[in-house]
Amino acid sequence: MANSKRQLFLKRRLRVRNKLSKMNSGRVRLSVHRSNKNISAQLIDDSQGRTLASASSLEKDLGVVGKNNVDAASKVGSKLAERAKLAGVETCYFDRGGFLFHGGIKALADAAREGGLKF
Repeated sequence: MANSKRQLFLKRRLRVRNKLSKMNSGRVRLSVHRSNKNISAQLIDDSQGRTLASASSLEKDLGVVGKNNVDAASKVGSKLAERAKLAGVETCYFDRGGFLFHGGIKALADAAREGGLKF
C-alpha cells in the first residue's frame, strides 16, 4: 500500500531530526518551516526549550509578505543571521525538517551562511 505525501513527509522529518540531534547535541538548531505562502526559520536551544531568534516572510519590514519564493527565503535567512548575531549565536545545525534541500530552503541556508552563521 502506498504512503500518502503527508506520511512520507512526516517520516522524512523525524529521520532528519533524529540523525541531526544525535550528531549535534548541545548546539542550537536552525529549524525551517515552509508553507505554500510563507517561509519562516528560528534558532532553538533544545536544552532550555527556548527560541533565541526567528525570522519570517510574514514580517512587514522584509517586504515579502505572502510570498514563498527564493528571494523571500534569502531575505529571511539574512535577517535571521543578523538577529542571531545579536543573540550571540555563531554556530548551529540546520534542521530542514521534511523539506528537500532545494530552492527556497537552500536559498535561506546560503543567506544565513553569508550573514555569518556557521553550520
